[in-house]
Amino acid sequence: MTLGSTIRDAREAARISVAALSESTSIRMGLLLEMEDNNFKHCGGDTYARGHLRNIGNRIGLNPQILIDLYNEEHSTEHRAMQDLLVENNIMQVPREARTISWKIPALASVSILFVIAAIQIVTSNQSSTTTSTPSVSASQSASAAPSAIATPTAVATSKGGPVSLTLVASRGNSYIHIIVDGKTAEKGSLFQGETKSFTGKNVVSIYLSNPAGLDLTLNGKQLAPLGGQNEEVRRTFR
Repeated sequence: MTLGSTIRDAREAARISVAALSESTSIRMGLLLEMEDNNFKHCGGDTYARGHLRNIGNRIGLNPQILIDLYNEEHSTEHRAMQDLLVENNIMQVPREARTISWKIPALASVSILFVIAAIQIVTSNQSSTTTSTPSVSASQSASAAPSAIATPTAVATSKGGPVSLTLVASRGNSYIHIIVDGKTAEKGSLFQGETKSFTGKNVVSIYLSNPAGLDLTLNGKQLAPLGGQNEEVRRTFR
């Protein structure tokens, strides 16, 4: 969802025509239509564009900061990517699943080799006991081989946490959300009052919210306390 479509959807939800919005904001209808088409070339630069967005947000019942944040991401030359900001604030971490997987292959190979060696020793000891009639040696070799084959899987076994499930419900107002699941953007845009979004990650879910007071969040089936107040900006990571 682009900035232009966000403005148009919010204006239509507020049942305000382009002509009425133009009259109340003193912005030309032609420029408003270009902005709703996500074209801000004729706004006169970043400063004027942000001023127009403040006026529009106040008229259509949408937090102006949401529109300005979208403008900064999509159009401002001064803005860096949101993902860079999240990394700087330790919101995102590089998933470590690859490192865990890299140890599984040699570990499984080692376990397989140990089982093969143990089987060979057992077969060899049984043959030796039949030929030389020394069952005590065969039993000793079998006993020494078996524990080593059993103990090795326990030493290399690793544990992984369960999935992370997060549900957002816009119960009391609109919000701008940016959701990153396992290091990849899953949702970025406006969440309007009455809407519900759910996300599930294998390891981590990171969120950026504006107006957290308008949202209800449920993490792994447990409802969370509000993450902030009216029109605040919040970043959180759940594992």
